Amino acid sequence: MSGSRSLWLLLIRHFTGYGGAECWGNPQEVSGWLWVPKGDRPGCDLPQGCPVPTMDPEVSLLLQCPQGGLLEEQVRAELSPAYDRRPLPGGDKAIAAVWESRLQAQPWLFDAPKFRLHSATLVPAGSPGPQLLLHLGLTSYRDFLGTNWASSASWLQQQGSADWGDKQAYLADPLGVGAALATSDDFLVFLRRSQQVAEAPGLVDVPGGHPEPQAVCPGDSLLHKDFPGELVVHELFSSVLQEICDEVNLPLLTLSQPLLLGIARNETSAGRASAEFYIQCSLTSEQVRKYYMSGGPEAHESTGIIFVETQSVWRLQETEMWAELCPSAKGAIFLYNRVQGSPT
Repeated sequence: MSGSRSLWLLLIRHFTGYGGAECWGNPQEVSGWLWVPKGDRPGCDLPQGCPVPTMDPEVSLLLQCPQGGLLEEQVRAELSPAYDRRPLPGGDKAIAAVWESRLQAQPWLFDAPKFRLHSATLVPAGSPGPQLLLHLGLTSYRDFLGTNWASSASWLQQQGSADWGDKQAYLADPLGVGAALATSDDFLVFLRRSQQVAEAPGLVDVPGGHPEPQAVCPGDSLLHKDFPGELVVHELFSSVLQEICDEVNLPLLTLSQPLLLGIARNETSAGRASAEFYIQCSLTSEQVRKYYMSGGPEAHESTGIIFVETQSVWRLQETEMWAELCPSAKGAIFLYNRVQGSPT
């Protein structure tokens, strides 16, 4: 097998929760491993601005960080009611109706506050201090279901553009986090989502979730003024580590400091944003697999783990696996290739 590495570049293996392997069969499958021919890597010149279309209609890039990514101390957050979503035309009764309907079908759902991304601004290169400013409001999972996920989402975007010059003005847009997680033997980690999860059941995703306002400021009566910006940024960076620990069952001490790669929008949920990070793990892919197979706090959210060679991720869009990726995973891959990835 090792002799084939000069001829074949992309290596993928998917371990299921039952210890088996699921593989994609084209263009060449060898003993459970998928290999894709090596080719030339195209250039990646993305302007620092937003939004930028990708070659996939399910995702767009809101913001790309400078090469290598940004550390926690290079990011600043500002919370204000001015960054909350606007009340819906005619009032928010439609949101309440959607929520009640969802509760009847899925009574286990519960509402929780989330940070809302209004906008993000990169400062000019070479400027002192933080290089990225995040403008954040407060929203909730209930409002997300009643706006971004509602059947009226496209109409709300049109109205937002007409009324406020901002197509996201009426949308909850809770900010998510995702991780391009690299093992010590140079694989990126993906998870096959369970059929029981509310979003993207059965698809392939990167580890991720949401930063939690209540982790910064416990309680039910949350006010924007109670959120120090530096603690919000810390929650943003620490939440992606916690998601990896919970979903992949990895010890925190095996993970590096997160590097923020940028922000991607999920166009299948009306442009909801996710901050995508690069994180290194000190464990090999086989060690990661063993930790994952032994369970974890959120083991029920996935049914299998997938490893893809980091040197080959830029060709992932040409494989059958791409069609099975969640938009959030696609955004993470686009940003990884542009900010962290390098030609081989």
